[in-house]
Amino acid sequence: MKKLTTALLLSFYFLSACSQPKENMTQKLNLDFEQHYKNFPSKWAGFGNKDYLISVDSVHQKSGKFSAVIENKGNKTDFRFLSIKLPHNYEGKSIRLTGYIKTENVTQGYAGLWLRIDPEIGIDNMSNRGLKGTNDWTACEITLPLKAKDTEEISLGGLLVGHGKMWLDDLKITVDGMELDDPKLKIHPNKVLAAKADQAFDGGSGISFPSLNQSQLQNLALFGKIWGFLKYHHPAIAKGNYNWDYELFRFLPRYLKVKNNQQRDSILTTWLTSYGEVPLCNTCKPIAAHAALKPSLSWMDDAGLSASLKQLLKHIYTNRHQGKQYYIAMHPGVGNPNFTNENAYKEFSYPDAGFRLLALYRYWNMIQYFFPNRQLTDNQWDTVLKAYLPKFIEAKDELAYELAALQLIGEINDTHANLWGGNDKIIELWGSNFAPFKTEFVEDQLVVSAYFNPEFSAKAKLKVGDIITHINGKTVGSLIDSLKPYYPASNRTVMLRDMSANLLRSTGQSIRVNYISDKRKLEHEVPTYDKKNLNMYRWKVDKSQKCYQILDGNIGYVTLGNINKEDIPEIKKLFKQTKGIIIDIRNYPTAFVPFLLGSYFVSEPTAFVKFSIGNPDHPGEFIFRDGTKITSDQNKYQGKLVVLVNENSQSNSEYTAMAFRAVKNATIVGSTTAGADGNVSSIMLPGGLSTTISGIGVYYPDGKDTQRVGIVPDVFIKPTIAGIKKGKDEVLERAIKIIDK
Repeated sequence: MKKLTTALLLSFYFLSACSQPKENMTQKLNLDFEQHYKNFPSKWAGFGNKDYLISVDSVHQKSGKFSAVIENKGNKTDFRFLSIKLPHNYEGKSIRLTGYIKTENVTQGYAGLWLRIDPEIGIDNMSNRGLKGTNDWTACEITLPLKAKDTEEISLGGLLVGHGKMWLDDLKITVDGMELDDPKLKIHPNKVLAAKADQAFDGGSGISFPSLNQSQLQNLALFGKIWGFLKYHHPAIAKGNYNWDYELFRFLPRYLKVKNNQQRDSILTTWLTSYGEVPLCNTCKPIAAHAALKPSLSWMDDAGLSASLKQLLKHIYTNRHQGKQYYIAMHPGVGNPNFTNENAYKEFSYPDAGFRLLALYRYWNMIQYFFPNRQLTDNQWDTVLKAYLPKFIEAKDELAYELAALQLIGEINDTHANLWGGNDKIIELWGSNFAPFKTEFVEDQLVVSAYFNPEFSAKAKLKVGDIITHINGKTVGSLIDSLKPYYPASNRTVMLRDMSANLLRSTGQSIRVNYISDKRKLEHEVPTYDKKNLNMYRWKVDKSQKCYQILDGNIGYVTLGNINKEDIPEIKKLFKQTKGIIIDIRNYPTAFVPFLLGSYFVSEPTAFVKFSIGNPDHPGEFIFRDGTKITSDQNKYQGKLVVLVNENSQSNSEYTAMAFRAVKNATIVGSTTAGADGNVSSIMLPGGLSTTISGIGVYYPDGKDTQRVGIVPDVFIKPTIAGIKKGKDEVLERAIKIIDK
């Protein structure tokens, strides 16, 4: 009987195995893209510029019926990538990702695979060997060393940078030559930190707030500072032994009941000591004597805390955590902050009151300890937390929450900072219809500067050079005053730049404008068009033309708006005998050229920049670091150099302008730039909100700020209304005169 039973069991097993085959890893992870939902690859995520369309394609595939596609449908040179995380960490010496890529007209970038092992163990995105142009199916691969004991997450996918289209298919992952299904492959047991295991408030915080008086608001502001201080300083918390978001929700109900300062300090002291004794730190260093920015902890002395609570906080500061942290790391090679393990809580589009408070606390403390330009904000950062408590706690709906977050982001006065994602209700409020012409602030007036679509000019009626005075009955000046809190920017000029792009935006089919044309005051109902039907741009670049030419008078001209690294040797050769070169950076460079092109203008190593880098071992401290010098290519150009800039020159544009400013015979011409430089760092907030900050400080070699200041021209000139009417480029004309002189 036993033999029969065993035989029957075996037969059932094999029948089951034959009728229901085991799903292999290719199917489980959808590495062949055969699974899809609403034309998007199932189990995959997309990150980056949403003008890049991700879909599946049944026409072009390496094998099977489908491949994945990434295509840049917009005008901006940016990136987007497909991403998936591996389900396990694996024992082995190396991991290899292989796959096939097909491309079509990929320019100003590349298409490639990418593989990343976190935290900061290894990354390869094929940036130095990606596919360009048009290619049939091409085998690609990436291999990275494995460090199983240090690995927390392995992610991978495909990436498109620049313009064009790529197809991706037949991905395969192996560890030491073994596929992920191989029974000989060992899975490394990851240590699950308590910070990740704690799911107590996944369904909501359960926090509700009473009507708050000034004393309670003051206490909540103090608590937000203590909560953030502990997050980055207390060893047990910094290591990830606690889900610090959820510890906030555990403690807050008790804290809201305190009646006086004595009770407040007592409950805070008990709470702090519950996380264990903080051992003495033998490696903690004092503030660096020449720090670019020092920690700001004066609130400990100014809050009227009891002596015992203040002593406890200062003991934690003196013996703060050293080494790897759970909630913060620094991007390798650059040093801008990487805010790790921050849950965006995307499932709550309108998070409850506790999560809204968490958003404020999280952002305020990120800026407090890891924003290099904290001291340059218009409003003292220490006061911002209390001021925004009512806005976040009382936000009545999703729109109010998004607007509160946008205003808060504006408080850091950083053009890199905006509400880049999760702002669905704001976009819905603004609408997706635009007037068919571009406007700019010229001579402090809103002026029609060009038509996105000239074929719509007859219906729109306004002419280039016309001045708009009212929009839907409101003066342009009053609109500026009411909207400026919602336009984060380093300076007023760039705020007006960004605002001008939205003032003639609507949910309706038209916008009523009052305007001045040829000295006549007129009124017209301007038709609006969906953005996808307009050829909108910030700066116009003719990508069909070369980025360089010789102007009349034997003057070389280069625009960086469509430059490629391959253009630089030809530029140096062609422009050698010209009497001057104009480099136009009133745009965003499509290639990184400070050193490749800068070497043409110097005869010896030349410094042009220094940085400040944050220090996780001493949160709030930023240390100066010298930047790389421009070295000569021994073929120095002998003529004059003029560089053109304006408010469209931002970040990489400003960094490039700084490099050329260091050239002895260079002249910067134009108007003040955007005042936001340095590598950006991403921030996620509850409700799926996303934003960025300038993550490193950028200075001239003598230590002078560039943030908010921008690159100030040697010769200041801006377009005039008269010049715009005549179609003149007055900035370029001045540059030509400088060289001719």
